[in-house]
Amino acid sequence: MDKPDLIIFDCDGVLVDSEIIAARVEAELLTEAGFEISAEELAQTYAGLTFKDILLRIEEISGLPLQATLIDKAEAAVDRRLRQDVRAVDGVREAIMQVPWPCCICSNSPSDRIRAMLEKTGILPLFKGPVFSAPELPTGRTKPAPDVFQYAAKEFGADPARTFVIEDSVHGIAGARAAGMRVIGFTGGAHSYPGHADVLMEAGAETVIRRWADLKGVLDALLHWSEEA
Repeated sequence: MDKPDLIIFDCDGVLVDSEIIAARVEAELLTEAGFEISAEELAQTYAGLTFKDILLRIEEISGLPLQATLIDKAEAAVDRRLRQDVRAVDGVREAIMQVPWPCCICSNSPSDRIRAMLEKTGILPLFKGPVFSAPELPTGRTKPAPDVFQYAAKEFGADPARTFVIEDSVHGIAGARAAGMRVIGFTGGAHSYPGHADVLMEAGAETVIRRWADLKGVLDALLHWSEEA
């Protein structure tokens, strides 16, 4: 493979350090509702999922009925906190500028939130590719379903086998792998934890980077490895 057809970036915890902010808000609301959990535990276990899916999984494992009104309450509180506190992940601006191939964003967040975060962090003017929000697609299926990745590939006319995805979560990796794509794990967000890289490798990432400065070299190496394999 001399070059990829498409590079797909996740947003939360990859481009912007939003996962830990959302986890703090959501953990506080869940604890108030009777399911005690820390922000760190929430981020480690449920990163990459929508809050609706997190609630469904918690109800399943705990048997605790959680009110659907928590979803709207969490969304509003997270948006307020992100407008105040979200920052770009260190080095991401330079990494984006070094990628010479077509690229886009595939996220479980709403498009309005994604654009607001990218504008606040100064990433939006640097990012030329489109933004795909999984819950806003025709199917409405979010990661770990592969739909958003498949939709992006179709829009670009990209071969999934020639597409690379950068993801920080097991659920995102599962969706990308189900779409037939190659995945680079990322552990440079503030929500990362000891053993994070191992977890991402076990989920199907070909390799893991912690620093954005390593992205271009890793992509070049993986392209060469594909040719040699």
